[in-house]
Amino acid sequence: MIWLNTHSTNSDPRLIAGYFIDSVMQHGRLLKVRLDHGTENTHIAAMQSFMHGSENGISPDCVTLGPSTGNQRIERWWCTLRSECTQFWMDHFDQLKADGLYDDGFIDKSLVQFCFQEVIQEELDEVAAIWNDHRIRASHNPRAPSGRPSMLYAVPNLYGGHNFVQQVDNTRIDLCLEDCSFKDYPCDEDLYHICIELMTEHNFLMSTDIYQITDLYLKLRQLVHDGLRE
Repeated sequence: MIWLNTHSTNSDPRLIAGYFIDSVMQHGRLLKVRLDHGTENTHIAAMQSFMHGSENGISPDCVTLGPSTGNQRIERWWCTLRSECTQFWMDHFDQLKADGLYDDGFIDKSLVQFCFQEVIQEELDEVAAIWNDHRIRASHNPRAPSGRPSMLYAVPNLYGGHNFVQQVDNTRIDLCLEDCSFKDYPCDEDLYHICIELMTEHNFLMSTDIYQITDLYLKLRQLVHDGLRE
């Protein structure tokens, strides 16, 4: 698992491209990528092709486009992610909504992003680390790898594989970076600064405890909504 990020959007192609280019700078250029037809992937497809020398749009030699349902491995992995992490948060936020403490509006959504994004990211990092270090058991399928994903990726030759990661010209990376954006504020910038001011004024602290974070969300929510009614 190369990256696993949470942010205020997952549909901005410039942001998704930023994740991709960051991984290229850390690990190298991929021989081929598989993407679905979502608009958030358009920049990745173009950049992957550009880094492979294509000057005429997306190259099928290094980009495979197809429905996400055709990628059984990642579809199965989403089930793992849901059971290990995201189902808890889905239930938690559903309960807030059922209790009338979240209304799907701009303010409540931004407050949830402000309060919970950091702890959710920490959990995602932990899930990715555990996955990369877990042991895949050997099977009778000759195409199925066995071993730890982190080791299979780092030293594939020890497992009968090949290293397909390649170095890329820094000039091409710099050009790609011009069309990327990166994570900054966890929520709307104006509401972020309001929350920081309220936390300072009322001596609120950000916690790593889920229920204390929920309490912070409820306090900020009350203060922000009260301020709008004044």
